Amino acid sequence: MGLEKCGIILGFLGFMFLSGLLSSMAQGNVHYYDFVLKETNFTKLCTTKSILTVNDSFPGPVIRVHKGDIVFVNVHNNGTYGVTIHWHGVKQPRNPWSDGPENITQCPIQPGSSFTQEVILSTEEGTIWWHAHSDWTRATVHGAFIILPANGTSYPFPDPDGEKTIVIGEWYKGDVMEIIEEALESGGEVNASDAFTINGQPGDLYHCSNETTSRFFVDYGKTYLFRIINSAMNEEQFFGIAQHNLTVVGSDAAYIKPISTTDYIMITPGQTMDVLVTTNQSPDFYYIASTPFIDGQAGFNNSTTTAILQYNGNYTPSSPIPFPSLPSYNNGTAAENFRKLLRSLASEDHPVNVPVNVTRSIYMTISVNQIYCENASCSGPDGNKLSASLNNISFQTPSIDVLQAYYKTLPHVFTKDFPDEPPDYFNFTADPVPDYTNFPTLGTKVIVLDYNESVEIVWQGTNVNSGENHPMHLHGFSFYVVGAGSGNFNNVTDPKTYNLIDPPEANTIGVPKNGWLAMRFFADNPGVWFMHCHLERHSSWGMSTVVIVKNGSTEATSILPPPKYMPPCS
Repeated sequence: MGLEKCGIILGFLGFMFLSGLLSSMAQGNVHYYDFVLKETNFTKLCTTKSILTVNDSFPGPVIRVHKGDIVFVNVHNNGTYGVTIHWHGVKQPRNPWSDGPENITQCPIQPGSSFTQEVILSTEEGTIWWHAHSDWTRATVHGAFIILPANGTSYPFPDPDGEKTIVIGEWYKGDVMEIIEEALESGGEVNASDAFTINGQPGDLYHCSNETTSRFFVDYGKTYLFRIINSAMNEEQFFGIAQHNLTVVGSDAAYIKPISTTDYIMITPGQTMDVLVTTNQSPDFYYIASTPFIDGQAGFNNSTTTAILQYNGNYTPSSPIPFPSLPSYNNGTAAENFRKLLRSLASEDHPVNVPVNVTRSIYMTISVNQIYCENASCSGPDGNKLSASLNNISFQTPSIDVLQAYYKTLPHVFTKDFPDEPPDYFNFTADPVPDYTNFPTLGTKVIVLDYNESVEIVWQGTNVNSGENHPMHLHGFSFYVVGAGSGNFNNVTDPKTYNLIDPPEANTIGVPKNGWLAMRFFADNPGVWFMHCHLERHSSWGMSTVVIVKNGSTEATSILPPPKYMPPCS
């Protein structure tokens, strides 16, 4: 909405990275959005139910801005329970106050109240998204966040003839808040969804959905930029368009070397992909389809959501409509082969800044665990409760947000003793896994990093209870995925395989089932930042932690002061 905001950058000096952020911010405009949370009735799969929405829409409204802009979003909660909103993929330099995860950086926006969040964009360019970050409210509270190139610049590829946005989601016939509350109370598995959706519609393979299938109208001989977001709760997805090649040019608001030889993508919950599609087939209807990728043992929704790519013009559509050929639901090789194709553009205009000399190394195991129940009285494995952990610590969300406790030095909210490696007794390689590995420590333990440390985290998947691909997400940063492999990480031989030249830059990445993945970043964003699995059931079970980056030595390298109003903690 056009007014330049200068006050936000007064006094910003110092490190080159921050200077770069400020340069882009100084060029940007300021935008204002109103988000009204309220219950709205929707009819899908032959039944009508009330869901929590933003501005009566599912998915929610699209935020569309330019690189380096600043966005103020006034969130009014007219719903029935507290909610927070997170801007997934926005680094928020020095500004954790508006990042959004419940009881991590703020307490919920209570019914009948409002909270204005300041979203500070910096180096992000491409597609990200926003979503609720309270319990399971993000199932229906989410939307696209599109960041165009900065004014006076352009894409690193020819301008597309048009753009289309695809948001993959999940639909539950039941109340999602009741579903997760019942599962956590009983300790058993969470109910699977009843459908997947494309832009809120299940598609004509589901009951009562033929007339509402999403359609994307295109002209012959044009190239369209498809912005694809996986907002699903618990399933990674294979996605494709019948008889059309996909040229992937970006992921997680960062450009990549074009992948032009694929007819499918694999996209995890939390990830985004920017894909060019040239409409060079005979004018017709073509199915767009998304199916789950599952390599674990938990129950899942093995159905397919569809939309229609519909050419404009006069013709008789084919019958049946052409359908894309996608990998089978458990094809881990196809999923990993696609991930291996991702490489940063690493050009003069879009350079990489990969840490080379690591000053902090963290080895992080990922596990699904159990919590012991007396007399086998719970609904999980062996009568226990399902749990999850990082380095065998299952995160317990506090009642006061971690950011407030850290900023005000409040005691007894969290401890700074999260280990840089799993405990010695944690034997995740044994078969069967011993009981003392199955049962994690419970606690609100955080990782503390010095400002501007060069950090490497090696994620290690385990077979505790059962292994599967885990999409890990870090707030406040993007990171470089420098290596990955199967089996257990070898700290002598595996680093020799690292890509330090053009590794992909991401904010969410899938760690291979029972394999490892290494990521690097500079801890140059002071604040309190959540890190968690983006499979929502795993995060609910405790597969998360908090990263605190300490202030630097100057005001310009320290957390911004809090806004005048933050939602109170009850």
